[in-house]
Amino acid sequence: MSPTSAPARSVHWLWPPLLLIGVVTATLAWLFIALLSGRQSGWMAVLAALELGFMLRLGSLGAGPLRVGITLAGTLLVALAANWGIASAYLGGSLGLDPWNSALRMGPFMAFTLLQLANGAAELLWLGVALVVGWWVAR
Repeated sequence: MSPTSAPARSVHWLWPPLLLIGVVTATLAWLFIALLSGRQSGWMAVLAALELGFMLRLGSLGAGPLRVGITLAGTLLVALAANWGIASAYLGGSLGLDPWNSALRMGPFMAFTLLQLANGAAELLWLGVALVVGWWVAR
């Protein structure tokens, strides 16, 4: 390759599928760890932020406010989805439903009440740490 040849174009369409993979795997991992341990596992928010930040880098999304915003929004989405899944699994278990059917039937008011009861200051602190880590990784 000569020094004057044009550089290869980077692929810019790869970040949305990688973001989707990151959100799904982080949510499922958080859900499984929380259900197996019997705790909320708020520390998983930090791992979700790291995963999303690195997936966007791997998908060649350029550095800047877009990547930071997507990482932070994805981290909040993963936290919300995982907590919704945890609450629906516990509620559905007591009602004889599997977690999927319970998650579809549980309304936002019930989910919000259960999440308030289950999450304390430690989980909010972990979420704050995750947002800072996500900002740092995505910048």
